[in-house]
Amino acid sequence: MRLHPKGFGGARRSAEQVKQDGWREQGVLVIAIDDQRLTWPERELIRQLGQKLYGPLPRQETAHD
Repeated sequence: MRLHPKGFGGARRSAEQVKQDGWREQGVLVIAIDDQRLTWPERELIRQLGQKLYGPLPRQETAHD
């Protein structure tokens, strides 16, 4: 007897595996802006594309002593 519906049990995919599957199956690219596998120019390009498509990142407040 199974305690879960078919397809909803077993091992979960890692976040990285979900990203890979999304790219290969849907053509959707998910990239963290601080992914250290990318060079600075590549990260800057990603930041610029994100800003163009979705607007600027929310500013994070810095604490001043």
